[in-house]
Amino acid sequence: MTEHKVIFTPSGIRATADGEQTVYDVALAAGVDLQSICGGKGMCNRCQVEVEPGNHAKYGVTVGENALSDWTESEQRGVDKGRLQAGRRLACRAKVQGDVVVDVPADAREYDTSISKASVAFLTELDPAVTLHMLELPQQGLDDNPSDAEALSAALRQFGIEASPKHRALVKLQPILAKNDRRLIAVVRDDHQVIDVWPPEMFHVYGAAIDIGSTSIALYLYDLSQGELAYEASAMNPQIRFGEDLMSRVSYCMLNKGGEEKLTKAVREQIAAMLEQARATLNLGHNQILEIVAVGNPIMHHLFLGISPVELGQAPFTLAVKELFEIPARLLDLGISESARVTMLPLVGGHVGADTTGAYLTQIDRMDGRSVLLVDIGTNAEIVLSHGGKVAAASSPTGPAFEGAEISAGVRASKGAIERVRIDPATGASKVRIIGHGEWLSDSDGSVLPHRISGICGSGIFEVMVELADAGFIDRGGLFRPQACPARFVADGNSWKFLLVDQPGAQIWVKQTDIRSVQLAKAALAAGVRLLTDHLGCETFDEVLLAGAFGNHLDADYVARIGIIPGAEAAQISSIGNAAGMGAAMAMFNRAEQRKLVEAVRKIEKVETATEPKFQDYFVEAMAFPTAPQTNDENKQGRGRRRRSRDRTA
Repeated sequence: MTEHKVIFTPSGIRATADGEQTVYDVALAAGVDLQSICGGKGMCNRCQVEVEPGNHAKYGVTVGENALSDWTESEQRGVDKGRLQAGRRLACRAKVQGDVVVDVPADAREYDTSISKASVAFLTELDPAVTLHMLELPQQGLDDNPSDAEALSAALRQFGIEASPKHRALVKLQPILAKNDRRLIAVVRDDHQVIDVWPPEMFHVYGAAIDIGSTSIALYLYDLSQGELAYEASAMNPQIRFGEDLMSRVSYCMLNKGGEEKLTKAVREQIAAMLEQARATLNLGHNQILEIVAVGNPIMHHLFLGISPVELGQAPFTLAVKELFEIPARLLDLGISESARVTMLPLVGGHVGADTTGAYLTQIDRMDGRSVLLVDIGTNAEIVLSHGGKVAAASSPTGPAFEGAEISAGVRASKGAIERVRIDPATGASKVRIIGHGEWLSDSDGSVLPHRISGICGSGIFEVMVELADAGFIDRGGLFRPQACPARFVADGNSWKFLLVDQPGAQIWVKQTDIRSVQLAKAALAAGVRLLTDHLGCETFDEVLLAGAFGNHLDADYVARIGIIPGAEAAQISSIGNAAGMGAAMAMFNRAEQRKLVEAVRKIEKVETATEPKFQDYFVEAMAFPTAPQTNDENKQGRGRRRRSRDRTA
């Protein structure tokens, strides 16, 4: 029998075929990345391929007009119903009759999906918990008359799946079979439950990775049939109205009867609204979003599940649950299919939550056997250190200053916010760069800045502090030195404020209270890092990884210079974006990754900063600005003069 060459692109996989094999058969045997949920029966229309006749010199193959068998009725139905794109063939219907080069389009590939969001990328096999299988059940007869549920289970065995239908699937089963010539799509979870049945249309299943932060919520909706990011959105966490930071929200629950119910309702309603917006934007059916994997710090985790966070507000900070936890989505009022499931990734303990373990999942291989510090900076800084074959984690209460809160001119990282700052030490004049405008803007020449400035976001706050210290406008203790630049300082009650941007009607000031807020935040994080390095005996880092939306905007040089991570040099520091959200996505894409995380988290050693005697000592040491002048004598004199002047006025 004549054998024909088959080359698949873009993989470059080469195989041979005889005249009886379809392209799908050859691809399956050769391990080619090609979708199909009907097992090659011409029903799902997902194994689409493209073949271009002619000379393919690169592969040493000439593809003839008759390299594939004739057009089939299945393919014509696909075209008529808009499921098969023009110029494509169904791999399961086209038999190989000559040498051929077969291109597998991106939307027909199934595995090795690469996800990239905010500088975070990972490569993993697509193996989600929910899979689709198109089936054709045999016609029933009087002599041999099994139930349709039995016939469904029998049909799934061709995929190696032993599964029985749940109640929802049973209710819909026979009407769908009757209307579609006994064809349907079986929606299978974990290879043993048929959670739904759908008509045999071009439906895909979707899943959402959700990062529930104390300040904002990020949602990433993925097509789990193809492994593609389909939609993403973020929104403020409405719980902020009950408290800016985590402990204030716990206090609200302690002091107000039913407080936890209000916080739970607020976050669930926000997530439900985001899911509905995603569904409407993509024109999805109400039953197509079937998996949610969520992460969050322990307080966000507990409140989302409806668990009181009160125990997390006091020692010993006991979690209600820290293992991976699954719950039907209908119990959380999220407005999606009653068959949907929510999975919460595991927590480490205390205030080290599932957002940390999600971020850790994306970096496990990178950290293995190396000295790597992973830091997610938010209202709580969560820190993971690998060294000497061990991994330890801690949490430090940095507060919301790094995200713009508790700063007089602080704003979220949005259009019009200052994200970069340079200060002239001779004149105090500043240059700034704002989000949404790539050029540096200056007011030193008297011109009006062409863009409205709304305030300073977190990365800008970092740079302001370092620039003030480098210029000698604050001392190591963080006190202003107004005599160093009288033209830019103005009295502010008992203290001073520095004029950062001088624009008519849009002056931006930095106040002494802003300096203090940043000092407290940076000292808490630095102290937490030192406790971890002490715990594992780590003296130097191979890498320092900054996770989270805030970390993604930071300049490594300024992170090193402000002293927030003791011992870290700029060359060691890099940002990895929203690794927590991407860890949730990674766990949703691949069940093996989820299992790997569960095992890895059990080995993490927890360091509790609240009970460590050295924390306060390290905290006080880290309050200083390393690049500022050594003495604050001049500042004390300046403050004294200001007080006397005020007294005379009184």
